[in-house]
Amino acid sequence: MAPIGKLYGHPPSLRRKPYILSAAAISGLEIDLLPFEFGVTNKSPEFPLAYIPTFEDNEGFRLIKGTTTARYVSALVPKAGLLGHDVKETARIDQWVHFAGSEIFVPAANIYAGMVTKDLPTFTEEQRKYYQERVERSLKFLDDHLASRSSGLLVNDSLTLADIILATAVQRAGQTVCGAKEREGAYRYVFAHFEKVTNDERIKHLFGEPEFVDEALSFKAE
Repeated sequence: MAPIGKLYGHPPSLRRKPYILSAAAISGLEIDLLPFEFGVTNKSPEFPLAYIPTFEDNEGFRLIKGTTTARYVSALVPKAGLLGHDVKETARIDQWVHFAGSEIFVPAANIYAGMVTKDLPTFTEEQRKYYQERVERSLKFLDDHLASRSSGLLVNDSLTLADIILATAVQRAGQTVCGAKEREGAYRYVFAHFEKVTNDERIKHLFGEPEFVDEALSFKAE
């Protein structure tokens, strides 16, 4: 099958958010990954607001933002089931997609940027505590939901876009606020879900090693 289009994106970003390529893989689609130089390619005129990833199909149709593009790719092959099988399932998938992004990935990513990559030089202990509490509250809510799911998946008995996007968010949580104790205890259903999704043979290669921390990140006394 010929590729359905091309994707511009910084390789580290595609590793952090592999859901576009995962949606394509599960749907049996191919997408060309184009050479990309951060700060150069994404500042050329064809990149609106320098957003990456940017997707362009074979007819020139363009999309920015990863979640939007992943949803579009998922919709191209309805029988793959990534967006569910009826309007209620689709609504629940959209619900969990937004929840995973805003309530888990964003606060965990802020901790990562503040404490690991040092992209937030004024990051404080108070900010870390705020974001950690936000992630922990969300993970508890999520763990209770997954505990009630015999399939171990969010919406139905097969992988959906919500499961894939949640896995990317949980991976960042496991790199920041969830050490081994939390992964095996308070949030065991969440991390069982992570293992189930990321060990799917169709997309396993896109996630790579989780690089989880042994203990939750904390400020060390100087």
